[in-house]
Amino acid sequence: MINTKQIVVIAGVVVLMGFILLQPVKSLTKEEPVATEGAAATTVTDQFSLESVSQIAKQSLSANLAKEITDLEAQLNAASDADKLPLYKELAQHWLDVNQPMPVAFIYEEIAQQEPSLENWVKTGDLFTDSYQHLSDTVMAPAFTERAKKAYEEALAIDDKNLDARTGLGTALVNGPAPMAGITMLLDVVKEDPENLNANYNLGLFSMKSRQFDKAVERFNTVLEQTPNNAEVWFYLATSYENIGLKADAIKAFQKSKELAADPSLTQFIDRKVEELSK
Repeated sequence: MINTKQIVVIAGVVVLMGFILLQPVKSLTKEEPVATEGAAATTVTDQFSLESVSQIAKQSLSANLAKEITDLEAQLNAASDADKLPLYKELAQHWLDVNQPMPVAFIYEEIAQQEPSLENWVKTGDLFTDSYQHLSDTVMAPAFTERAKKAYEEALAIDDKNLDARTGLGTALVNGPAPMAGITMLLDVVKEDPENLNANYNLGLFSMKSRQFDKAVERFNTVLEQTPNNAEVWFYLATSYENIGLKADAIKAFQKSKELAADPSLTQFIDRKVEELSK
């Protein structure tokens, strides 16, 4: 979550929760080796490209929309290096219009390399973060996590005090090679900015993943004080309440998520869940 999202993929939130809760929590006392150089890191980040993720993303588009993007990609491929930047920006907007962060992330990586600003690198990291947080693919997610990490490191090289970049890097570390370092970074952010949306949200997710549901409740309530119409966070809050035995609170939060999402698949799931909790 970067801001208050319109959760157009809310029907998949149950799958996402399954992914979050089934992932093994990496050791909090001993960091795993970080693959930051050599063939290992190259293998992780180079498995996917703009072309490959574009082909995946086009599968969810209508034929007309897919053709529009394909035609623009052809223009981009034929353009000289000096003319590519405006075409990258146009292509990014096309993908944003159809809510496909994966190809936009790769495009913004190209834009940031040509225009290396703090804003462009943070946006690149945010797009890769949005992508890997909504993926259960065990190959793609680590690759996107690593690319997000590198983008935030580039941002911090420009401004090492930037809270958005620090939060993004902390989140990538939590989900990647160094969870304890990531948690420390996120906690430092909320110490400096207690209401920080991204840091609280991601600390909430990690609390769920590590089954510290009482802490997750605190984090998600902080997020919802600022973004009360976020269906996704209401769902996570409900799940956290359920896991600490607060059934009435869980029911209210599930119903709020259903109301805001207005998605048939999620409605069916929540109706079953509320029935179970009401017994």
